[in-house]
Amino acid sequence: MNPRVRIVGTGLIGTSLGIALSRAGYAVVLTDPSPTATALARDLGAGAVASADDPAPDVVVVAAPPDVAGQVVAQELGRWPSAVVTDVASVKVAVLDQVRSLGGDLTRYVGSHPMAGRERSGAVAARGDLFDGRAWVVVPSDESSPFAVETVRALAAAAGGTVSVMSPPDHDAAVAAVSHVPQLASSLVAGRLRELSDPAVALAGQGIRDVTRIAASDPQLWTQILAGNAGAVRAVLAEVHSELGEVIAALDTLTDGDGVGAREVLARVVSRGNAGHARIPGKHGAAPTAYATVVVLVPDEPGELARLLHDVGDAGVNLEDLHLEHGLGQPFGLAEVSVLPAVAERLADELTSRGWRLHG
Repeated sequence: MNPRVRIVGTGLIGTSLGIALSRAGYAVVLTDPSPTATALARDLGAGAVASADDPAPDVVVVAAPPDVAGQVVAQELGRWPSAVVTDVASVKVAVLDQVRSLGGDLTRYVGSHPMAGRERSGAVAARGDLFDGRAWVVVPSDESSPFAVETVRALAAAAGGTVSVMSPPDHDAAVAAVSHVPQLASSLVAGRLRELSDPAVALAGQGIRDVTRIAASDPQLWTQILAGNAGAVRAVLAEVHSELGEVIAALDTLTDGDGVGAREVLARVVSRGNAGHARIPGKHGAAPTAYATVVVLVPDEPGELARLLHDVGDAGVNLEDLHLEHGLGQPFGLAEVSVLPAVAERLADELTSRGWRLHG
């Protein structure tokens, strides 16, 4: 029998988790400081609204903001003395330290962090498949019991996550590099667009869209995350700052000097980026895979993209990734269809035979 789950906090993550666990057969109850948010999460299929008559939960999931997560975890540990309690905050050392300082029973507390989210926030943005194939880190302390760790691991797997286990310091150092600093970098680049003229911004292509996609994230939430992981984020930023200083010095040499050695610096930075990018896991956490890209001209008309996707599927080809870029002032877009290299030529032939125009 699946454990009874209580979710505290019905924003994007809490509501998405409720939907996923409810679909998996878990009995889920929901609570949030906002009755409206709780009712909306219920209506979206995330579970029932918690009441005083509910039996005690087996597992409590705290989906509260990072700056209060530790306090809420401690409260739930005290209220439910037999329950395992986890949280889904993006930082773990700060939450653990707060739970410890408040006297929470650390044998029943196991931190966790689903590496999933969206640019939109709140229950209205929730999705039951939000965690499917996404990394979900279980982050026990030295005091966490084996039973509590296994309970949280099973919960994460039931929600669709690909589970790994890390210590709190290792987790915070890792997410600083793969999540928190990328958010800052995206925001900094997007911030440069504020003062550009409209004609200049109109030149934006897929590159700037890719780099700035996450710049639309919630400022309040990210302030809490960055503050909660300040030390680890600063360490990564210091390394970026040092390398950025080398780039600026190289550009100064090209602008005002003889440029000797400058091109080597620029090439080295881009090459290191190539090497780092190649380490990013492939689909569903598998080993990195080099995909082939078939670029298709898609008329900017209703239903054309859907027709392309249907034709790709009808050709028996699995779509690995898709990017769509609109040509400036053009009545069409370029759909970059990423597939396994072995099927790229066959897909190109199939699409051509179905009347699609290919680019390149």
